[in-house]
Amino acid sequence: MANDASTVFDLVILGGGSGGYAAALRAAQLGLDVALIEKNKLGGTCLHNGCIPTKALLHAGEIADQARESAQFGVKATFEGIDIAGVHKYKDEVVAGLYKGLQGLVASRKVTYVAGEGRLSSPTSVDVNGQRYTGRHILLATGSVPKSLPGLAIDGDRVISSDHALVLDRVPKSAVVLGGGVIGVEFASAWKSFGTDVTIVEALPHLVPVEDENSSKLLERAFRKRGINFSLGSRFSGVEYTADGVRVSLENGKTFEAELLLVAVGRGPVSQGLGYEEAGVALDRGYVLVDEYLQTNVPTISAVGDLIPTLQLAHVGFAEGILVAERLAGLKIVPIDYDGVPRVTYCHPEVASVGITEAKAKELYGADKVVTLKYNLAGNGKSKILKTAGEIKLVQVRDGAVVGVHLVGDRMGEQVGEAQLIYNWEALPAEVAQLIHAHPTQSEALGEAHLALAGKPLHSHD
Repeated sequence: MANDASTVFDLVILGGGSGGYAAALRAAQLGLDVALIEKNKLGGTCLHNGCIPTKALLHAGEIADQARESAQFGVKATFEGIDIAGVHKYKDEVVAGLYKGLQGLVASRKVTYVAGEGRLSSPTSVDVNGQRYTGRHILLATGSVPKSLPGLAIDGDRVISSDHALVLDRVPKSAVVLGGGVIGVEFASAWKSFGTDVTIVEALPHLVPVEDENSSKLLERAFRKRGINFSLGSRFSGVEYTADGVRVSLENGKTFEAELLLVAVGRGPVSQGLGYEEAGVALDRGYVLVDEYLQTNVPTISAVGDLIPTLQLAHVGFAEGILVAERLAGLKIVPIDYDGVPRVTYCHPEVASVGITEAKAKELYGADKVVTLKYNLAGNGKSKILKTAGEIKLVQVRDGAVVGVHLVGDRMGEQVGEAQLIYNWEALPAEVAQLIHAHPTQSEALGEAHLALAGKPLHSHD
């Protein structure tokens, strides 16, 4: 492999997704000489196959629902159907604009961008396009891809992944969604808004099973009202082709027929065949193992994003990339509190949370030490105007801080920012209660919930 002075850097990053490019931007800002290697498009899964395009589809679905339901607001409108080509055009324009801006940002920071498939060739080098790039430090940020189940082949036609769903050239008449986590319920929600007959299959007892059980139950109630079907608590056993679609079987004997099956059982790390093990990097089930400062067992190598067993969220990747850059630049850093990361599922209604669940709090502190409060959005003026239902649930350590905030309702993803501050600053209910929230807003519901938890409810019953 060729190697010269122009290919020697302070930091060589393998992977240009959220974690990789965040590290590149911050490291360059701090004066490090950075090379960023990406085999596909800068921005990775989030920008091109995840966060951004899926939320564009969900917003298009929201517009469709508003057109159908406009009469209840006194607005005369007609819904004539979904122009899927137009939906994709809108979605792709959003992605393209952000992609162009990101390319300009990387160039402006003087990051050396290398397009090509890289492979770790030693603890201090990456080979790509016949060239060796050497770094004082290497950052692995190769991300993830959609997973499947053993024996379940994704053909891209009748059995598809989220990648295929994002570019589907039609609105399916019916679909079975295998997996009731974030990806599954978001696609189910968007497709239902487009007019698809949807059934979700989830092996665990609830949809969005990592959320507080109350949030899961509220979402299930809302989905029933919307006509989204779901089967919980039984595992997938097989799929077969029918004359015009698929038949999905469960271990409990139930079967469902539909035009297609979306496999949404999570995402797995991209780590095979990239030289990680040969360089001595410790892995577990394909994930690269790191310490609290995101350093691997090899001193010159760190890893971030979906490649490591932390929350698979773009904003987590950003934070991890920044942490590594600042550590390498010699700044004082603080490990990430992953419980303090806001989490949002962008279905209709939205599910958002920060902190820990009631069950986890009882496990950590004891059932007698945990206090909870539920504030129904029916008491919130702006939510009433929007005709959204839902709740805010607070989890508090008795006489102490709020350790969990769980929100269900339209636009709750926009409220989780304040919830993040409440959790991460270890706020007492009384401290939040004394803050004045604008009226009428949905953020006011957070204030009202804390007023109630502090023992002085306003627009809610004692």
